[in-house]
Amino acid sequence: MVKQENRLFWILTLLCVISLLLFLGMSLFNTKGEPREAVVALSMLKYGNWTLPVNNGVDIAYKPPLLHWCIALFSLVQGYVSEYTSRLPSALSLILMVLVAYKANAKNSGNAMVAFLAGLITITNFEVHRAGMACRVDMLLSSLIVVSIYLLFGWYKCGQKGYVPWLAILAMSGAFLTKGPIGVLLPCLVMGVFMLCRGEHWLHILSKFVLIGLLSCILPSLWYMAAYRQGGDNFLSLVLEENVLRFTGKMTYSSHEQPVYYNFITLLAGFAPYTLLCLFSLFVLKYKRMPLSGSIKSMLLRLKKSILGLSDLQLVSLLSIVIIFVFYCIPKSKRSVYLLPIYPFIAYFLANYLVYLSRRYCIAVKLYGYILSALALLLPVAFIAIQLSWMPSTVFTGKHAAENISYLSALHAVPFNLLTIVILLLLVGTAVSFWYWRNRGAYSLSLSVVSIAFVVLLSLDALFLPAIMRVKSDYDVAMSIRKIVPQGVIYDYREGDSVEDHDRMHSFTINFYLNDRVCPLDNSKPNQGYILIGDNDITSFKTAHKDFLLKKIKRFDHKSCDDKRYITLFALRRVSSKP
Repeated sequence: MVKQENRLFWILTLLCVISLLLFLGMSLFNTKGEPREAVVALSMLKYGNWTLPVNNGVDIAYKPPLLHWCIALFSLVQGYVSEYTSRLPSALSLILMVLVAYKANAKNSGNAMVAFLAGLITITNFEVHRAGMACRVDMLLSSLIVVSIYLLFGWYKCGQKGYVPWLAILAMSGAFLTKGPIGVLLPCLVMGVFMLCRGEHWLHILSKFVLIGLLSCILPSLWYMAAYRQGGDNFLSLVLEENVLRFTGKMTYSSHEQPVYYNFITLLAGFAPYTLLCLFSLFVLKYKRMPLSGSIKSMLLRLKKSILGLSDLQLVSLLSIVIIFVFYCIPKSKRSVYLLPIYPFIAYFLANYLVYLSRRYCIAVKLYGYILSALALLLPVAFIAIQLSWMPSTVFTGKHAAENISYLSALHAVPFNLLTIVILLLLVGTAVSFWYWRNRGAYSLSLSVVSIAFVVLLSLDALFLPAIMRVKSDYDVAMSIRKIVPQGVIYDYREGDSVEDHDRMHSFTINFYLNDRVCPLDNSKPNQGYILIGDNDITSFKTAHKDFLLKKIKRFDHKSCDDKRYITLFALRRVSSKP
């Protein structure tokens, strides 16, 4: 059993590396979120301020700096921040989360194969895989929260005697330094409720986790004090807004405000493609009438008995899902990535459910596999059709026709090299192998369907998405601007912006690719220079800044991936105001 557990651990490690590290930097930045984080690390290296760097001309980072420190450290080797080094902390933290979850699940369940399946399901669902391939704080935070829970769980299983859970405290300190006190609160809350369910006295639990929580705040407090010395009240107000006002719904600006049902919808969508499997299973399960006899009190007692009768691993997984999900239903601000910490725990239950279905109701799993294998075969067929120009651009009509034609042209231009051939063969191979393995036992059937999802995601990262995302990215616009203005500040104007806006918009992607040279006009008083203005802001600029003359240099026929603007580069010159 130990040999199988170790063998599967190294196989899972290899699959994580292949899935998450090989093609990590192939897609250009194509949303405002990634360059918004990456430019913080860029400014650390450029200006040498690793405590509270200023970027985009006026901004200090909204979140604590652990992610940015990691990016900057990884980038030191090559001397500059790239897409790969920017995303590397997220990918490595996802690998860490998957492997720690695997070891905990295998050790405490005694079933290494189910733990292995849970790890594969974790890296092959849409939401987690996307977060692991993105330069955002969410994957690093989620990984450290999950690792903290498992480490505290291991501490509990060892009897909580003889040592302080220093590794868990270090992980929670890292989570605090990634996105604030939530990284300490959630692991302590989950394990506190778990220990309460296991019969420990609440005062005993409280005293332990107050101490653990305080120890976890020591390292973050050093950075907060240093940052306050630099940023003063502006930094303090930002901390208050991000960590208190966001939760209470009293922020000075609207931030992802959504109703409660939004979390349910994003969770179902985020677990694609496995949501489809769960849907199929609903039509093949044999349902038994629920025992509804007796009072509500007696039914609640039966439910309590069932929950407390779970194994320790099952109970801590269930509590992690419920507590974290409910916690993120409270604030008005809701995003799908907030729920990332519950995905590995759901994956553990889903892996058990997949094996159960493969044994008792394999028709649902096979139907799911047929659909995935059809998708795996469709991708190479569609790609070859595009390469051979069998799909004319005239099939696209309507509002987004030009954009879709650009995507088609980008896919047509993908080189048909060795990597392309390997990816296409893998898609065909996994689809065909499913038909071979589908009748060879529950584990073979389960692994075969998960492997299709794995290869489909791999093909998207390696072959299809890099071409499509290049069309979306502002990279080519930034390179054109760099040729025209090879050095110096480039100004940016947006109607209604002011220095006091905490959530002000910038040309994040262009600014990153121009090495943090774009600065808002309202923060400067130049006499001349170059400025970027969106089509809808030109009239406003001429009205508000009559003391400037504009000379059009180049309009870019590209809708920005940051804010959907079509921008023009102007030469800017101050003149005397007219009376």
